[in-house]
Amino acid sequence: MSQVITEQEPDDELYEHHRFVAGKGQAPLRVDKFLMNLMENATRNKIQQAAADGNIFVNDVAVKSNYKVKANDVVRVLLEHPPYELLLTPENIPLDIVYEDDQLLVINKEPGMVVHPGHGNYSGTLVNALAYHFENLPMNSSERRGLVHRIDKDTSGLLVIAKTEQAMAHLTKQFADKTSEREYIAIVWGDIEEEEGTIEGNIDRHVKDRMQMAVFADGSQGKHAVTHYKVLERLGYVTVVSCQLETGRTHQIRVHMKHIGHTLFNDARYGGDKILKGTTFTKYKQFIDNCFKILPRQALHAKTLGFEHPTTKEFMRFDSEVPQDMVECIEKWRTYSKSHTIEDDE
Repeated sequence: MSQVITEQEPDDELYEHHRFVAGKGQAPLRVDKFLMNLMENATRNKIQQAAADGNIFVNDVAVKSNYKVKANDVVRVLLEHPPYELLLTPENIPLDIVYEDDQLLVINKEPGMVVHPGHGNYSGTLVNALAYHFENLPMNSSERRGLVHRIDKDTSGLLVIAKTEQAMAHLTKQFADKTSEREYIAIVWGDIEEEEGTIEGNIDRHVKDRMQMAVFADGSQGKHAVTHYKVLERLGYVTVVSCQLETGRTHQIRVHMKHIGHTLFNDARYGGDKILKGTTFTKYKQFIDNCFKILPRQALHAKTLGFEHPTTKEFMRFDSEVPQDMVECIEKWRTYSKSHTIEDDE
């Protein structure tokens, strides 16, 4: 009888991961049946859909549902809709509420807080907190209470939450019609040549790394995405930029900035947690390590949010302070750039 080692790998945004290692005595068995025997909460349809989406891997190669698992095979499956997501437990988690009325509220989310349950995070999320503090929030199209839009776990900043069905419909349409305003502040690797610019390129899942998104500039696949950026401050090997979202795709700013060669500072998922620009000096490496400790996440903050109020029709604009971890990191770079130039280092 096959012995199987299993481990669940949490992901903060896209998928729930499961990993299984087939034992030495494993007889050949279709991968969908193999997984059905091991995953209590996954239906065969869900597993077969994962295979159709290219989300079942055996020894790091995507396989179809009829692949025969053999002894010592390492099987990984990524599920888009994790089990238990709708079994929501209200939790008394403090919220930084910037504005509230009978239709909506605006929240300043701290870095590290997951927006909605699932993908290995079933508690401690913004939606868990909303369920505790507010009753009868409307569901969005993904059956997530109150959420009009979302930001990544390690991105800080402003979110609008709908309190009524009318507000949900009205605000969702604004985001879809691109009439809302969203400005982010980011620190990116490298010295951007232009003072401002626009990045266009469809965004879809990376063909090899399903944890990442990627740009398909030829429009061959993915969803249309547009980001406008403006340089705020040049600090030698990094640049502080303002990014205005015209569309709102998963990881949009992170993927678009990497696409033009300026990965977000300390963005581990996209390689920004390595030294991408600078020198080989030991002191410089220590400086970067210190920056990473001060800012242990991608350098991205949703600073400004604007939209038309669902009932008053007034255009409302909210602004938030750049969080302390980003402020301290920028200050360290200012100090470094004043005492070092790229020419001197090279």
